[in-house]
Amino acid sequence: MARLFGTDGVRGLANGDVINADTALRLAEAAARVFGRTITGGAHRMTAVVGRDPRASGEFLSAAVIAGLASSGVDVYDVGVLPTPAVAFLTADLEANFGVMLSASHNAMPDNGIKFFALGGHKLPDAVEDRIEAAMEEPADRPTGEGVGRVRQFTEGAERYTAHLLKALPHSLDGLHVVIDAAHGAASQVGPEAFRRAGAKVTVIGAEPDGLNINDGYGSTHIEQLREVVPSVGADLGVAFDGDADRCLAVDATGTPVDGDQIMAILAVGLKERGALADDTLVATVMSNLGLLKAMDQHGIKVKQTAVGDRYVLEEMRAGSFNLGGEQSGHVILADVGTTGDGVLTGLMLAAQVAASGRTIGDLATVMARLPQHMINVKGVDKAAAGTHPVVQAAIQAVETELGDDGRVLLRQSGTEPVVRVMAEAPTLEQAKAVTARLADVVQRELAI
Repeated sequence: MARLFGTDGVRGLANGDVINADTALRLAEAAARVFGRTITGGAHRMTAVVGRDPRASGEFLSAAVIAGLASSGVDVYDVGVLPTPAVAFLTADLEANFGVMLSASHNAMPDNGIKFFALGGHKLPDAVEDRIEAAMEEPADRPTGEGVGRVRQFTEGAERYTAHLLKALPHSLDGLHVVIDAAHGAASQVGPEAFRRAGAKVTVIGAEPDGLNINDGYGSTHIEQLREVVPSVGADLGVAFDGDADRCLAVDATGTPVDGDQIMAILAVGLKERGALADDTLVATVMSNLGLLKAMDQHGIKVKQTAVGDRYVLEEMRAGSFNLGGEQSGHVILADVGTTGDGVLTGLMLAAQVAASGRTIGDLATVMARLPQHMINVKGVDKAAAGTHPVVQAAIQAVETELGDDGRVLLRQSGTEPVVRVMAEAPTLEQAKAVTARLADVVQRELAI
């Protein structure tokens, strides 16, 4: 059978075959057993933090998770609708044994997901997820009487999280006008509130969640509205979160997008100038633009590259004690403040850099020049052979020689789809498209199944 856990928890169509009330309850019971075994032989009474984004399905799924935990003897802090990074923070702040977030992040409303955080608010390694999945087949541990878990509505969660963000801010946002697009998601309240309390004038869009409109035409995957509103109201910049607010993208005063690579470049240079960038190192994935690597080299900043996925960025950051990393998608991790990507924190730190420098975000973004990038998904091929097939590898070598230091190519098998992703960067978009098409033809011809 296919593994239940994916790259970011368990995710699928809510009330479908994978994500439903039964799965949620059984996952919660299994997690209670697995985490209980790591704590004084299971004798210690455990606590867990449970939060969700505003999807309608989150109402019954979180109820199922809470029921599974409480019936297993776990005391629950129900924090309600809050961003994923807030649940991670509260798991650590309340010294809970683990946390559970109900969200499908940037996915459309019909989907939902369940992800776990370990003690301290850290994402789980694959081995622990596998143990939870295996434990779903075990008999449930259901205490009676005073042994059952108690559920507390923890309404203080939003305030504690907001205060935590503001405490980390290196500079006030006085004088800045910021437009916030909350994707009708989990940061619809705490996002604007944090920016206002930091001193910014705030214009808000996409912050009226009704359970059905999350990520619908707003947020980091749909920044068209933000691009129009920022110049129309004369704002200095705009920031867009996704549904669970673990990502942040931005636009400048003209509505020009500022992507995750540019955000990381701005933050990395700012941290280095303050002597606060650990080992003068940024952690990014292999999908980050070559322009980011060149810009960091010019500023004396090393770049460690990982496989695609924030969990791999996090693993590299923890292994090397680095404090800044992320993805082109806007999933940025500031490890001095949080244990996972945090869109609200990223937006605050970006705005603080604008305020402290006295420069516009558009000017700051010129720290890196993005090379044109093009990607083709090749279907119907043996994706496992992409990294070893001699003809494919020879074609890659020929293109790399052709591009030299002015571009690059990347072939990788998708972790979620039966495709090989062929990506190229070059001095012009036309050249990137031509190179990508050439390599895609080789992959299609040589690896067809």
